[in-house]
Amino acid sequence: MQVPVLIERVAENGYRARAGEPFGWSAEGATADEALGALKEIVTQKVAAGVTIVSLEVPITAHPWMKFAGKLKGHPLLEEWKQAMAEYRQEVENDPERL
Repeated sequence: MQVPVLIERVAENGYRARAGEPFGWSAEGATADEALGALKEIVTQKVAAGVTIVSLEVPITAHPWMKFAGKLKGHPLLEEWKQAMAEYRQEVENDPERL
């Protein structure tokens, strides 16, 4: 299993390695490798104590209107319709009272 870890310098010339939420686990060391090793030890201890870390697959559902996308592609009146919409928009922009 892989867990994303952020390693950053801290004020005392050391490093901090942090696992993101929801864990909130953090460890420090004199070098980046020491901080990462200390964090690995924390995670190892948590797992040995019975913590389970799993990945959750969440299905991405399409926007409800996506089923209509492309329905008019190739329709003989599509370009004429788009031109009429563009002309109407221009008329409204030129004369807001037209609505």
